[in-house]
Amino acid sequence: MAKVAFIGLGVMGFPMAGHLVKKGGHEVTVYNRTAAKAKEWADKFGGKTAATPKQAAEGQDFVMCCVGNDNDLRSVTIGADGAFAGMSKGATFVDHTTASAEVARELDAAATKAGFKFIDAPVSGGQAGAENGVLTVMCGGTAEAYAGAEPVIAAYARMCKLLGPAGSGQLTKMVNQICIAGLVQGLSEGIHFAKKSGLDVAAVIETISKGAAQSWQMENRYKTMNDGKYDFGFAVEWMRKDLSICLNEARRNGAHLPVTALVDQFYSEVEKLGGKRWDTSSLLARLEK
Repeated sequence: MAKVAFIGLGVMGFPMAGHLVKKGGHEVTVYNRTAAKAKEWADKFGGKTAATPKQAAEGQDFVMCCVGNDNDLRSVTIGADGAFAGMSKGATFVDHTTASAEVARELDAAATKAGFKFIDAPVSGGQAGAENGVLTVMCGGTAEAYAGAEPVIAAYARMCKLLGPAGSGQLTKMVNQICIAGLVQGLSEGIHFAKKSGLDVAAVIETISKGAAQSWQMENRYKTMNDGKYDFGFAVEWMRKDLSICLNEARRNGAHLPVTALVDQFYSEVEKLGGKRWDTSSLLARLEK
């Protein structure tokens, strides 16, 4: 059992922090920008709440974090009330936010200077993965920091791996999102084409999903896509945030991402259709408008 804090109780963080108590058996303190959500969590799981990120981090072995973006991450880590001000020497900060590699390296440097460890550890698996405790966790940091944190992360992970130094977890999450963008667009076009051709979409998918076209998106999203229902996963506005991180990093490292850039524009069209909160499979909606 470890003493753990969790900062950020959104659709991902709320169940992840719960698994630390239920499956991990850890002593957990939570902080959330909206205090009522922290109280709701504590009432449900029996943990403690803190008034600031600094207070949440004080005396903890591990501090986990899952917030929205780079600016949100800096707001809960840096400054007088930030978690870094409360971190103990030798403790470990694990950031599950999907953010830039740049901010991961920045925070890793600050942590090292202050005498504690830092791991960037973005996740994949969506809300369902968080609720079921089967997330994929992509980590960047030192082998020592990872070895200590991995047993704690295991409370909500099906797969957890160290990919390299600080920033490597975020870079791997970018690869994940790049792959998903192309897959969902291809699936959307395939379903659209099948419909226009007068084919039975269910029969088509049942057949081709047993071959080389198979994917998680096909297995888990084609039915809801075919029904025009888009409330089953990661929101378009958050995907666009992630793709902007990918495209910005590509400008720095020289990678060519023409399909990713195009799909990002397609998602902007979905937003104009009123789909900011639709899930990422809603790329089909722009083809059928």
